[in-house]
Amino acid sequence: MKLEPRSEKGLLTPDNCVITLIDHQPQMLFGVTSIDRQSLINNVVGFAKAAKIFDVPLILTTVETKSFSGNLWPQLQAVYPNQTPIERSSMNSWDDEKFVAAVKKTGRKKIVLAGLWTEVCVAFPSIQAIHDGYEVYVVEDLCGDLDEKTHNAAMRRAEQAGAKPVTWIQVMLEWQRDWAKRDTYDAVMDVVKHHAGGYGMGVEYAYTMVHGAPPTVHPGWEVPSELVHS
Repeated sequence: MKLEPRSEKGLLTPDNCVITLIDHQPQMLFGVTSIDRQSLINNVVGFAKAAKIFDVPLILTTVETKSFSGNLWPQLQAVYPNQTPIERSSMNSWDDEKFVAAVKKTGRKKIVLAGLWTEVCVAFPSIQAIHDGYEVYVVEDLCGDLDEKTHNAAMRRAEQAGAKPVTWIQVMLEWQRDWAKRDTYDAVMDVVKHHAGGYGMGVEYAYTMVHGAPPTVHPGWEVPSELVHS
């Protein structure tokens, strides 16, 4: 879907950036205490959906899947079922030729980046990508680390190198920019209702109780057959 152009003037648009999601894998999540882990999963999946709405190029990458980190979170893979993450051995994705080539292939100089852990998988590629002439935006609420102090120190290092901190809802709304843009409005509201907590509940309430819209219908769920006792 071709979207109507958004003005730039220093802001992110669907046309000027590429997203890199780095090492959102089980073993990497186990050590995170700087953010609630269920919230982190929710945020990453919500942002991945937003990227799909606005057709922003998104690169998935994993490290040492078989020997240490495990597969990409299935919740994230489900949003991009046909995309195989770029597998690496290097902690720093900017050391991986396949990863850097994928970024260069998009032709975009603004990288919206997030990953686990902040101190390594976020800080290292951010610093080096900036050195190589890219503009880096770190989506802070899609990142996590061993503790808050470690995460904050890593963010300060990335920011001192020139990275710009952002949050996932902020970026999604920066892409939307104008509620009159109906080509993406309904899809954005769907992401908000499913992933934006109290903001989403407020939208649901306004739609149903104020504007008389039907309630949002969530997918049904049944107990998996192998768990049903005969």
